[in-house]
Amino acid sequence: MTPTTSSRTVPTANREVKGTMLTSRAGTSTESGFTLIELTLVIALLGLLLGLVIPKLPAIGENRLEATARRIAGMVRYLYNEAALSGLEHRLAFDLDNNSLGGRKLDPDGELTVVTDSGRDHELGGSVTIVDVSVPGKNKVTSGQLFSRIFPVGWMEETVIHLKNSNRTLTLHLQPLTGVTDVHEGYKEFD
Repeated sequence: MTPTTSSRTVPTANREVKGTMLTSRAGTSTESGFTLIELTLVIALLGLLLGLVIPKLPAIGENRLEATARRIAGMVRYLYNEAALSGLEHRLAFDLDNNSLGGRKLDPDGELTVVTDSGRDHELGGSVTIVDVSVPGKNKVTSGQLFSRIFPVGWMEETVIHLKNSNRTLTLHLQPLTGVTDVHEGYKEFD
């Protein structure tokens, strides 16, 4: 038997294709990327977060109404304390035509000045509006300007403010002896 030898004279078609085809080898790779497990985990987390957030979206307008009530309560508390500390009468000023309110200070010379800090003017934005305001000696006021007086002796005029958005109403009752604001669901009247 004669021994045969073979030698490659021309590359086969498969080897030519393999030379230009990108392949990866088993083991470590220097290229970064995400695995299928990592991508699946991220998509699952996004789905979970969306499942928690989407049901809360309709309540954003309601949260704005409650946030406005809290802001007014904070403003009243600030003005009540400032009146006691400064010895000067302060006022909660309502501009119902512009849907805004803010603090005023009665200077010793009788001039009303705008309060800064937490009592600064605030325009209610979005869907929240002031329906009406009641102060002693006046019927419900639905337009124009009016004041609720806050005295330095620790007393303020009892005031009722009705706020609403598209589907909900809140009543804010400002207590005359403490400056505390009680927030009630719905449209309430006080005697």
